[in-house]
Amino acid sequence: MAADILIDPRGYRFGAAVTLVVAIVGLMLGASTAGIIVVAVLFAMFLPGATVGPQRTIQSALFKRFVRPRIAAPTEMESFRPPRFAQQMGLGFSALALIFGLLNAPVGFFIFVGFVTAASFLNSVFGFCLGCEIYLIVKRMTTRPA
Repeated sequence: MAADILIDPRGYRFGAAVTLVVAIVGLMLGASTAGIIVVAVLFAMFLPGATVGPQRTIQSALFKRFVRPRIAAPTEMESFRPPRFAQQMGLGFSALALIFGLLNAPVGFFIFVGFVTAASFLNSVFGFCLGCEIYLIVKRMTTRPA
């Protein structure tokens, strides 16, 4: 197995806070043209995190530029894999919200933007990464004992 990329867990928690703000704006605007545009932005924010890892998102760039220089070095680093999986879930949910918005199906739009909002809230406020926990459960269920 290749060396794992390690990331500062405070970075993806900050990223979740940025995502939370954008998702709340999307919820407030609803399945209108403006709301659909906001969800498209949300989708674009998830794309690099879902394909490469959270260390490549705009949220991470903001953290590295404005937050990290002003705080102490991290006491621990974490694998990028669980947060990347969480980004993949966010990408999927934002894609579904976007599709429902474009199909003029506001209930689906609100459900999936709501999922993104709830998961981002849990991570940014409580440090509980729902997607990361799901990743770990799946990993445990699919890994054969030695």
